[in-house]
Amino acid sequence: MAQTEKKGGLLRKSSASKKPLKEKVVLMYDEVFTTEDPSKNNPRFWEELFLMKVNLEYLEGKLEALDGEELMKIKDNINCLFQHCIQALGEEHPIRVVNALQTLCALIRGVHQKNKSTSGFDIINMLVGFDKAELCMKNLMESLDTLLCAEGSESLKSLCLKLLLCLVTVTDNISQNTILEYVMINSIFEAILQILSSPLSRREHGYDAVVLLALLVNYRKYESVNPYIVKLSIVDDEATLNFLSYSFLFRQYKDKEEEHQSGFFSALTNMVGSMFIADADEKISVQTNEAILLALYEAVHLNRNFITVLAQSHPEMGLMTTPTSPIPTTPVTPLGTTPPSSDVISSAELPLDADVQTSNLLITFLKYSSIVMQDTKDEHRLHSGKLCLIILTCIAEDQYANAFLHDDNMNFRVNLHRMPMRHRKKAADKNLPCRPLVCAVLDLMVEFIVTHMMKEFPMDLYVRCIQIVHKLLCYQKKCRVRLHYTWRELWSALINLLKFLMSNETVLLAKHNIFTLALMVVNLFNMFITYGDTFLPTPSSYDELYYEIIRMHQNFDNLYSMVLRISTNAGQWKEPASKVTHALVNIRAIINHFNPKIESYAAVNHISQLSEDQVLEVVRSNYDTLTLKLQDGLDQYERYSEQHKEAAFFKELVRSISINVRKNLAFNTLSQELLLKEFSTIS
Repeated sequence: MAQTEKKGGLLRKSSASKKPLKEKVVLMYDEVFTTEDPSKNNPRFWEELFLMKVNLEYLEGKLEALDGEELMKIKDNINCLFQHCIQALGEEHPIRVVNALQTLCALIRGVHQKNKSTSGFDIINMLVGFDKAELCMKNLMESLDTLLCAEGSESLKSLCLKLLLCLVTVTDNISQNTILEYVMINSIFEAILQILSSPLSRREHGYDAVVLLALLVNYRKYESVNPYIVKLSIVDDEATLNFLSYSFLFRQYKDKEEEHQSGFFSALTNMVGSMFIADADEKISVQTNEAILLALYEAVHLNRNFITVLAQSHPEMGLMTTPTSPIPTTPVTPLGTTPPSSDVISSAELPLDADVQTSNLLITFLKYSSIVMQDTKDEHRLHSGKLCLIILTCIAEDQYANAFLHDDNMNFRVNLHRMPMRHRKKAADKNLPCRPLVCAVLDLMVEFIVTHMMKEFPMDLYVRCIQIVHKLLCYQKKCRVRLHYTWRELWSALINLLKFLMSNETVLLAKHNIFTLALMVVNLFNMFITYGDTFLPTPSSYDELYYEIIRMHQNFDNLYSMVLRISTNAGQWKEPASKVTHALVNIRAIINHFNPKIESYAAVNHISQLSEDQVLEVVRSNYDTLTLKLQDGLDQYERYSEQHKEAAFFKELVRSISINVRKNLAFNTLSQELLLKEFSTIS
C-alpha cells in the first residue's frame, strides 16, 4: 500500500513538470478559435460541445484576448457557434439548453467587451452575420419565449431572463444597443406577464422580469414606436395588473436575509415605523431599487388602469404562514444577480400592527418613500427620492387616484419613517389615527420640507414637493373635499421654509433661483386664503390660517423686504423677485389689517400679550372690513410631461440601472452541481 502511495507521489511529482492538461471543453473552444471549421474532422463536434460543462471564464477571456483583426478571421466560427447555440435551445435535453444559454451569455458579453468602440451593426455581424441576423434572432427570441412560458425548469427560466438582461445591458446606453431592435420586433411582453401571473414564477423570477420590462420600455422611447410601451399602456385586465403590482410589493419586502431589524428593507418587511437607520445600514445600496421604482413609475405613468390596483388590498402580506420546508439562507441564483425575493413572511416576524392586514401597494410605496427620501446626499438616493416624487406627482394628477386618496370611508394607519431630530420628540407609534391616504401623502411632504433645509439644498425635490401639495389642494378645491388634516403643520413647515430661504439668501442664490420656490410657497398660502372656505374642514380652520399668518408676520414682512430690494435693482433676479412681491399682496393685506386691530384690542383691555383665543376673537370680528384682491390661476397647474422636462434624468437613470444590472450578472457563479441535481432524473 505504501509503495503504491509512493509510486503515486512519484507520478505526481514527475507530472508537475509537464504542462497541465486542458479540460476537453477548453480544447473544443480552442478549435472554435481557429480559422478551420471545427466540425470538419468531427461531425459530432457541436453535439458534443453542448454536453460539456461551460467554462465561461475561459470563453470570455479568449474573446477579450483577440484583437479586432484576429476576431474577424474567426467570424465564421463565432457565427456558427452562435447559430448552434440557438439550435440547441430547441433540444429536449435540459443540460444542452443550459449550456447553450450560458455560451450565448459569454459570446454576447465577450464580443461586446471587445468591440466597445465599434458600432452596434458590427456586433451583430460578428455574432450572427448580417445575412442571417433576422432569422437567427427571430429563432432565438422564439426559443426564449417558449422556455419562459413552459411548465419546465425554474433554472432554465432564470437563465433565459439572465440572458435577456445580458442582451439588454451590454451597452451603458441601451438606446445604442442595436441588437434590441430584434427584441422589439419579436416581443416577449406576454412571456414577462405570464411569469408575473404565476405565484411560483413571480417569487423566483419577478424581480428580473420587472427590471427587464422597465429597461425594454426605455429603449428609444422618444424616437420610435416601442411595442413594450404600447402593450404596457393598454393592459386593462385587472388580474394581470394585480400580478404586476404584487411584483413591486413583494420585492420591497425582501432583503438579503438582513440580520439587523433596522435594515433598509427589513423595516419594510416587518412594517415597523419610526426606524432609526444605523450608520452600518446607511450604505445599503439603493441602485437596484431604482430599477424597481422605474418599473413602478412606467406602470403608473403609462397605464391609467394601473392606478386602480394601487389601492387593491394585499391581505396575504400579513396572513402568509411559514412554509413547512425550510427556506435556504442562500437562495439558488444561477447567474448571481440579487437573490429573488420571497413572498413569505414568517409569522414570527409579523408585528401586531393593525394596518398589516389592510395594506396595499400605495401604503408600501409611501413607507418606502419616507425611508428613501430621508437621505439625499448620496447620488443614488437622490435619484430614488426624485423618482418617488415623480411617481407621487403622477398620482396627484390622476382623478381616480385622488378620489381614492380622499375617500373618507377608506382609512388607513400609515407609519411613515420620521428622521430623528434633536428639536422634536419621537412620535408615538401606537396612537396613529386611521385617516384617508392623502393625509399620509401630505405628512410625507411636510416631513421632507422640515428635514432637508441644509447647505446642499435639494431645490428640485422641494419644488416637486410643493407641486404635489398644490395639486392635491386643487383637487380638494375642485371637488369641495373638506379634509380633516392638521393643516397647521403644513403652514408651519412652509413658513419655516421661507425663513430658511431668506436666512441663506446669498449661499442659495449662487446655485438656485429661490424666488421660484418662494413664489410657489406664497401661492399655496394664497390658495388657502382665496379658496380655503371651500376645502378647509371647519370655519375655525380658516381662522387658524389667519392666526398663523399674523403670528408669523415677521417672516412675511422680511420676505417682502427682500424681494422688494431685489426687484428694484437691475439684475438677473429682478423679474422672479417682482412676481413674489405681487403674490404677497393679500398676505400683507391680512397682516396690515389685523395687526392694528389686535394692538388696539390689547391696549383697550390692558393685556400685554394676547392668547390664541383672544387673537382669534379679533380675527373673527374683523373679517367684514378686510379687502382682498382676487388672484387668477391659483387653482391651475402645468401637467407632468416626461419627454419635455425629464428626458435627461431618465436617460441617466436608465444608464445607471443598466450598468448596475450588468455588474451584478456574474455568470461564473452558476452552480452546475445544483443544475445537475435538478435534472438528475433525466436519462
